[in-house]
Amino acid sequence: MKIVVVGTGYVGLVTGACLAEVGTDVICIDVNEEKIKNLQKSVLPIYEPGLDEIVDRNFKKGRLHFSTTLKEAIVGAQIVFIAVGTPPDEDGSADLKYVLQVASSVGEYMNGYLIVVTKSTVPVGTALKVKKAIKKALKERQANIDFDVASNPEFLKEGAAVDDFLKPDRIVIGVENEKAKTFLRQLYDPFVLNGHPLLFMDIPSAEMTKYAANAMLATKISFMNDIANLCELVGANVNEVRNGIGSDPRIGNKFIYPGIGYGGSCFPKDVKALIYTAEQYDYKLRILKSVDAVNDDQKKILFTKIKNHFKGDLKSKVFCIWGLSFKPKTDDMREAPSLVLIDALIDAGAKVQAYDPVAMHEAKHLLKGKAELKDDAIAAAKNADAIVLVTEWPEFRLPNWEVICKIMKQNVMFDGRNIYHRKDLVKIGFTYYCIGSAG
Repeated sequence: MKIVVVGTGYVGLVTGACLAEVGTDVICIDVNEEKIKNLQKSVLPIYEPGLDEIVDRNFKKGRLHFSTTLKEAIVGAQIVFIAVGTPPDEDGSADLKYVLQVASSVGEYMNGYLIVVTKSTVPVGTALKVKKAIKKALKERQANIDFDVASNPEFLKEGAAVDDFLKPDRIVIGVENEKAKTFLRQLYDPFVLNGHPLLFMDIPSAEMTKYAANAMLATKISFMNDIANLCELVGANVNEVRNGIGSDPRIGNKFIYPGIGYGGSCFPKDVKALIYTAEQYDYKLRILKSVDAVNDDQKKILFTKIKNHFKGDLKSKVFCIWGLSFKPKTDDMREAPSLVLIDALIDAGAKVQAYDPVAMHEAKHLLKGKAELKDDAIAAAKNADAIVLVTEWPEFRLPNWEVICKIMKQNVMFDGRNIYHRKDLVKIGFTYYCIGSAG
């Protein structure tokens, strides 16, 4: 089976590489010539554990190819995945121009039956727009070629995407008929040998499933952050509360860790897009609007704690930021809480020294000189008035506190992920702040 994947970003590259890993012939397409040249040298545009090995192995085996030309790649293909970006517009809606451009190109170049699958996260109704764009292109070239559309949303966690694809807990596919279902079942059979389900459904339900899943996870995060803030006011400890409710199987212990808000490429964008979709049908998703608002406020919580500790005077203060990516095991800084915090500190007249194990290249691009980027955690803490833990990378869990205490101006820790124990840091001389516990 020959597969074409259009888009070599996070979703497209993982999809193409993992499909090649089970023996499928895959061509990944991107308009960015530099990116394609780098991929042909096994230089990846993203950091994702294990992905570089799979890309390199399958490229060398001749199963994974990279090209900028869809016209040549589509010859003899059975399935085309659309995995291009759907950035949010100002009103929160998903911008589908790249998806529809690919659909038009598919209609322009296809020469035999195809299944065109939307892999990008797209709102309900997108498959119909894709079908319309393909039909229009076929009509313009006066070609009568059969095709089907399908929806196959991704449920990949950044930092664990390879395992998620190779050993999925479920695969969701929206189809219109048995023909498309048969092809896609054959494609995904190697990935469900672990017994987890391959869920076929209608296309609108598949499109909605992706948004609903991310919205539910975002809701759990914002709910727990709201509870954490209340815990501080009433004198409770949110970590104890989390243990108490997480042991209830109806609730579970996933996504109930308090912190400084969610970020990344999915949750913020998808929550806003689902709110927008509802508004198009004159329906208000009141819970999700609150989820979004709580998250925006939570990204400012550390700055509030910092400002209160230093009595509003942050001018000339030096802050060490540990962690810039929105979560560990990724270099993704889209919608990262670190960006909100650094902007607030700089606006208040402070100086920022920052370090992240893998996101330094992204930081140079996004921060544009706002922060002084350091080579390691110790260097970032030198002469700092406080350390602010933003991303819970493993290497921050047990640093050399003895050295750190000696090189800082003031020993203050703002723990945005609750990874330290207050008594331990107080014992070695730190003033300690965390999320959801005042004592």
